[in-house]
Parts: sequence; C-alpha cells; structure tokens
Amino acid sequence: MLKEFKTFIARGNVLDLAVAVIIGAAFGKIVTSLTEDVIMPVIGKIFGGLDFSGYFLRMGPVPANYAGSLSDYAALKKAGVPLLGYGEFITQAANFVIVAFIIFLIVRAVNRLMPKPEVSPMVEPADVTLLREIRDELKARPRV
Repeated sequence: MLKEFKTFIARGNVLDLAVAVIIGAAFGKIVTSLTEDVIMPVIGKIFGGLDFSGYFLRMGPVPANYAGSLSDYAALKKAGVPLLGYGEFITQAANFVIVAFIIFLIVRAVNRLMPKPEVSPMVEPADVTLLREIRDELKARPRV
C-alpha cells in the first residue's frame, strides 16, 4: 500500500494540483487584503463612509453577561449571539467577483501569449479523391 501511495503522489497531476492549491491560497489572501484594505474603504468613502463588514441583524437575544458594544459585529458573534451578517456577505461577494475577474484577465493574457497552433489544410483521403475523379468522368461522358 505504501508503494502505491508513493506512485500516486509521484504523479505529475497530483504535484501540479498541490502547487495550484498552495498558490491559490496565497492568491486568496492577497485578494482578501486587496478587497478589505483597498477596495472596500474606497467604496465606503464613495457611499458615505459605509463599513460593510459591520452591517448585521441581530437574530436573537444578547447574553445577560455581555458587556461589549451592541454594534460590534465581531464581539457579538464571539459572545454567541445569532447574527445575520449581510455586510460580511457583501464583502465576501466582492472578494469573489474580484478573484473571478483577475483569473479572467490572467487566462485571457495567457491565451493571447500562447502561440496558436498552425492549421494545416485538410488533406483529402485518396479514396475520396478517386471517387471524385470517377464522378467527374461519368458526368463528362455523353449519355446514350
């Protein structure tokens, strides 16, 4: 079984996938930072100082021993208060759109850089060519 596992791991596809997952995770962190630290503050500034991550609806009671702010999403969530964090959802949706757009741009750039394979003219099989010649000869004969 160990030998089979080594063979499985040594395949190129598995190693390529592992590298892609690691790079994807790092890329995800970069995009999250771009969204949270650059794009969302700009959007917040445009729309009047909105901080989307702090938008939520309280769905249940606050524990009696809770001493924090009632408008602090993270503290309420940590205290176990059921919350509908739609602001966080907006932020994550923006992350997704940004990641999808960047991947689209990368794939588009790679497709433009990759040489297109030369399309060779279709070579007609010999039997088709012979049949065409026979047909043309039959058409050229006078009808009796």
